[in-house]
Amino acid sequence: MELMCQKACETMSLLKQLWPEGSDIRRVLCVTSCSLSLRMYHHFLENRNRTISDQNTDIQEMESNCLNMMQEMEDLCKLHCLSVVFLLHSPLSQRACARFITSHWAKNIQTFLKMKKWCEYFILSNINVFEFWNLNLIHLCDLSDELLLKNIAFYYENENVEGLHLNLGDVIMKDYEHLWNTVSKLVRKFSVGKAFPLRTTKLSFLEKSPSPIKDTSKENIPNLGFIPMSCELVDMFVGDILKDLPFLKSDDPVVTSLVKQKEFDELVHWHSHRPLSDDYDRTKCQFDEKSRDPRFLRSVQKYHVFQRFYGSSLESVSPKVVVTQAVKPKSNFSVPKNKKAHETKAEIITRENKKRLFAKEEQKEEEKWNALSFSIEEEMKENLNSGIKNLEDFLKSCKSNSVKFRVEMVALTACLKAWKEQCRGKGESTKDLSIAVQMMKRIHSLMERYPELLQEADQQLIARCLKYLGFDELTSSLYPTQVVGDDIKEKKMDKYSVGMGPVRFQLQYMGHYLIRDERKDPDPRVQDFIPDTWQRELLDVVDNNESAVIVAPTSSGKTYASYYCMEKVLKESNEGVVVYVAPTKALVNQVAATVQSRFTKNLPNGEALCGVFTRDYRHDALNCQVLITVPACFEILLLSPHRQAWVKRIRYVIFDEVHCLGGEIGAEVWEHLLVMIRCPFLALSATISNPEHLTEWLQSVKRYWKQEDSTMGKNRNAGYCANSHKYHFRMKESYKVRLVLYGERYNDLEKHICSITDDDIYFDHFHPCAALTTDHIEKYGFPSDLTLSPRETIQLYDTMFQFWESWPRAQELDPEKSIHCKNKIVIKKLDARKYEESLKAELTSWIKNGHAEEAKMVLRNLSPDSVFSSGNTVKMFPLLVEKLRKMEKLPALFFLFNLGDVEERALSVRTSLEQKQAEKRSLKADKEAHDVTNKLRKVKKSIEKQKTIDEKSQKNPRKMDQRLIHEAEHTNLLRTLEKNLEIPQECTYANQKAIDTETLQMVFDRVKSTRKGEQLKALARRGIGYHHSSLNFKEKQLVEILFRKGFIRVVTATGTLALGINMPCKSVVFAQNSVYLDALNYRQMSGRAGRRGQDLMGDVYFFDIPLPKIGKLIKSNVPELRGQFPLSITLVLRLMLLASKGDDPEDAKAKVLSVLKHSLLSFKQCRVTEMLKLYFLFSLQFLMKQGYLDQEGKLMGFAGLVSHLHYHEPSNLVFVSFLVKGLFRNLCQPTRKGSKHFSQDVMEKLVLVLANLFGRRLLPAKFQDTTLKFYQSKVFLEDLPEDFNDALHEYNMNVTKDFASFLLSVSKLADMKQEYQLPLSKINFTGKECEDSQLVSHLMNCKEGRVAISPFACLSGNSDGDLFQPNTPNHVILRTIGINHTQAPVLWSKIFDNQGRRMPLNAYALDFYKHGSLTGLVQDNRMNEGTAYELLKDFALTIRSISVSLRELCENEDDNVVLAFEQLSETFFEKLNQV
Repeated sequence: MELMCQKACETMSLLKQLWPEGSDIRRVLCVTSCSLSLRMYHHFLENRNRTISDQNTDIQEMESNCLNMMQEMEDLCKLHCLSVVFLLHSPLSQRACARFITSHWAKNIQTFLKMKKWCEYFILSNINVFEFWNLNLIHLCDLSDELLLKNIAFYYENENVEGLHLNLGDVIMKDYEHLWNTVSKLVRKFSVGKAFPLRTTKLSFLEKSPSPIKDTSKENIPNLGFIPMSCELVDMFVGDILKDLPFLKSDDPVVTSLVKQKEFDELVHWHSHRPLSDDYDRTKCQFDEKSRDPRFLRSVQKYHVFQRFYGSSLESVSPKVVVTQAVKPKSNFSVPKNKKAHETKAEIITRENKKRLFAKEEQKEEEKWNALSFSIEEEMKENLNSGIKNLEDFLKSCKSNSVKFRVEMVALTACLKAWKEQCRGKGESTKDLSIAVQMMKRIHSLMERYPELLQEADQQLIARCLKYLGFDELTSSLYPTQVVGDDIKEKKMDKYSVGMGPVRFQLQYMGHYLIRDERKDPDPRVQDFIPDTWQRELLDVVDNNESAVIVAPTSSGKTYASYYCMEKVLKESNEGVVVYVAPTKALVNQVAATVQSRFTKNLPNGEALCGVFTRDYRHDALNCQVLITVPACFEILLLSPHRQAWVKRIRYVIFDEVHCLGGEIGAEVWEHLLVMIRCPFLALSATISNPEHLTEWLQSVKRYWKQEDSTMGKNRNAGYCANSHKYHFRMKESYKVRLVLYGERYNDLEKHICSITDDDIYFDHFHPCAALTTDHIEKYGFPSDLTLSPRETIQLYDTMFQFWESWPRAQELDPEKSIHCKNKIVIKKLDARKYEESLKAELTSWIKNGHAEEAKMVLRNLSPDSVFSSGNTVKMFPLLVEKLRKMEKLPALFFLFNLGDVEERALSVRTSLEQKQAEKRSLKADKEAHDVTNKLRKVKKSIEKQKTIDEKSQKNPRKMDQRLIHEAEHTNLLRTLEKNLEIPQECTYANQKAIDTETLQMVFDRVKSTRKGEQLKALARRGIGYHHSSLNFKEKQLVEILFRKGFIRVVTATGTLALGINMPCKSVVFAQNSVYLDALNYRQMSGRAGRRGQDLMGDVYFFDIPLPKIGKLIKSNVPELRGQFPLSITLVLRLMLLASKGDDPEDAKAKVLSVLKHSLLSFKQCRVTEMLKLYFLFSLQFLMKQGYLDQEGKLMGFAGLVSHLHYHEPSNLVFVSFLVKGLFRNLCQPTRKGSKHFSQDVMEKLVLVLANLFGRRLLPAKFQDTTLKFYQSKVFLEDLPEDFNDALHEYNMNVTKDFASFLLSVSKLADMKQEYQLPLSKINFTGKECEDSQLVSHLMNCKEGRVAISPFACLSGNSDGDLFQPNTPNHVILRTIGINHTQAPVLWSKIFDNQGRRMPLNAYALDFYKHGSLTGLVQDNRMNEGTAYELLKDFALTIRSISVSLRELCENEDDNVVLAFEQLSETFFEKLNQV
């Protein structure tokens, strides 16, 4: 090996001398590998000769054979050199048309080919030899073309021999000669012959084959053509392209074989004419809305009481009674009222009453302060920080400015006194700057909030304080005359100075206290706070019935507009509806509780204020005014043909976390909702990187609806007036979509890295600029959301000053000299932000103006010294939590991405606390607890015995006294036991003062019968919780409520908590690396840190996250919203159902066309629009062939069942195909004739079939090779029974053929310019085709059969015929048409990984049906318990949906298939309910 490496390096060094000007990698590898492999083969033959000569063989014959063999390999190398020249001069468009030679290489050249491969490996491994040589590596991905080499070999072995002589062309000939001459010079030791002729030997390099050339033009491709349709909707959407498409004739076998069935209506069964329930009807109703049963009414009352309590934990807003009012023209709140306008007598009385009330309140607060002032002043003398805290608590509750001013002046005096005392008593090195910070805080507050109340004496005091802090310039600017001199000489002032300038001091030590720019003028529309300018814009949007895209950081207050919108609609009438769309069920429950807590309204009987609709349950969904739902359920209502009357009542839709539009799963549903609604909307998010594009798209949708309303000759509200006399008002319709952006977080976030060293955890501050590189800044600038805290800004300046000594703008940008902060007593947050921006701009100019090296050193120096260490992070997790507690960084959220780890980490913290308590607990304590428990038991028995005696006999006063004594003793013993078992404060993270015992017990009682209830209660008592999607909603609420109340202070969670859940905290910890931790999730999760009104700063910690990943998270932009593929077969079926059976045909048709025309993916993309039109046509053709649509676009057959199972495409289509073939009828045979019961074997086979279709979970291929022992489960799901498997194969093959035909039709839309580029590197393989070479033209003239295949895939021998084969890889298809095999409704029974190994299906559903144990699934099937439960519940709901549908579709009550599914559904739910 070493010798080969040495030879390779020698060859490359010699080539550098031969080609000093440099070259490209293809030429270099060609000549070096050929020369090296020839030398290697020559050496191999010499060694063989020596061995043979020792055996006394004919030496002359042997040498002749060796010479022939050598010449043969030289010929092969010549052909290789020629193939490389062809690569150099033929663009990909020409090479993709090369003939496919099917012959294999002959066995007698295999040895040399292996040698050549080894040589190529050694050369590429030592490519660094060319480090200082001009080597072009662009085409490293295209070094050779084996099919092309075979083509050339075939020509010279067969066609040339038979008399076909074609010229190479001058350019190719010249280039080839140059390469071969170089090979000759590199070989040196022996002659390799001349460049021509190319073949001097007759050896066949290719094996003989009866059909050596694959003829792609004769491949059996089905007749391309569309089944004709007569449907207005189809004409309206795809009419413009129909004229260019081939259509089948009416007598074509495909057309004549269409299934002729009766028209199918969603509500009237195609056979029995019975009503068929829809998805809404089938969703479990939480309460029977019509029941008058007292027990039911109590449960409803109990539910509403808890919802209000839950809502009050979310926000401290008092409930508001909403009264329906007549709609008035809106006031213009942006224009101030004319104070000189004449006031009515009533207004004067109201004003005077308010004035008197305010004076009375002010007097009360003054009295309260007089009562508290002495104790607070005394406390400040003893402990300044504690006293200031109590003083600030008073300020929060106080409303009178004059009282607050007095309080602030008292605090300032106390701070000055404390500062003077500590400076007199201690040296400069031990100054407690927190006192100086408190002093400046008070000065900020006085100067900014109460300037009109400041008297001269007050200004003197402030000036004196500034003087004592050493801020002479500020002192002079405030009060020019001498202010100090009463008790100290000027020369001793340095003793009191903080030792730095006022700007540096404020930015470095007071950054989180800096005053934010907030408006002071109240808005009459908002009672609880003074809204910012951007929030007022949102209120204007709602007042004007406009739509808006709102992008603002977490906790910035964007949600208030939603509640204002709800209140507006509630006031307008009793009929208008607001729909709030949330991405998760947890957020649905939270918003519902908030709405019920915020609003109350007297409504007519049977109507409700708030309703909920999720897949699990619904409550007052269609008889409420505020519906809270998830996207999929709202889509059900919008697409339901017979719910359109309700849809017309919708006045506003609010989309929370609208960035889910860019997700991979469920994104298309968000799109459908946004384009189907006709009313205004609010779309809220904290993380959209291209909001302008999104707004422009939504505005285009609104323009469509404006045109539709105009065409229909009536607007939506007028249309509803015709249908409902109640809904009497009409609002002005608005089609405007505003974009409201706000980028400033209220709290700064600071990042920290946690590293493990010597079994301890250390924290290093991570400066955001450390995530950047000079290249990144030069190309993209600073990320828009990369902000610095004020102290990080100072750190950036200091580092810049340190690494460029002659920095010209050092003085100008010095914090004390900066134009943004100079001579300002009160530096505001906005000033600090402007100073930060000026430093960023300066650093950028360094990079662009030739000082990149200095900038690199700055960024390098800002990086933390600690190195990422992944010691035993699991073991160290409890220590991390404890460290954060000691640093007062709790409450904290710990984000992990593995559901099992979320629970395990929380339990490990509890275990750590229990061990700590056990170590502290005395040995006697357990014995005392045991004795007290025994005494309690005896006393309890005595009380019960006494109670029985009292009931039987007359009440004896003496006996009554005895009973009272027992009860008192019982109470006393109970207190003793509680005290004994009480958790010490240092052994719990719970804040016992945060919630009273009664409330805590109420929250605990709600989870007493849930799966994880006991565990969560035990954790909660220690102040710990966990939160993930697989928890019951009551369990989630327990964690959410107790965390917000401050009782629980440590919560481990998955990313679902970051989707809008209101759980703000002081710190966020990323405690696990994952592919799911991306820029979007990072921003969503880190946004939880920093509670507005409680924390002045948020902290983000990275634990077990590599440094490069941290940098990537901070500097990467959130992915742009560009849309997902919006259509599916089942969606098209549902759209056709709505169009053909909608209660309002015109409205239904408009909605369907809006969905089809307004995909975000196709916005401003004409090619994509045309591709979607063709996919729509393919879907229609498929549905017609399967018997779900007729040629008029009307539904038939089992279309209803397919649409009901829309969650499960393509499994729903496969299931119905099995049903139609009668496979379930063959399977579902009762135990005996006439029986309605089915054997366990039949049930298990039925579950096996369903588990192969629904809820499929793949296991890693390597899992099959393990020797693990399974105790209860089989784990690996068996294949389908033979008849089902054959039917599935037939179905897949039919769909594959249809889809391949569709791809051939759609291939004309491909962007071939992009198809000739590599998708990521964008390396281009286009160029002018080689026309002067007859041989090139001959070898590359096969254009047929390569229409829909990627030109790169053509180089591997793929053709259009491969599209008709099962499991064709997606990369074979032209990528720019935007469609691949994932859009084909096929379901492969066997799935393979990228190494070709079969990945088995997890048999969890069948295993559970057999043993009924969740523990078994956790132990054997390697599933998390919560995940397993959710999957089983989904599987059970699917069985129930099938069962209910079949019962409704079947006239025969004793049908075996229906009875079997009903038995299975009942049995499966029984087993599930037991766990």
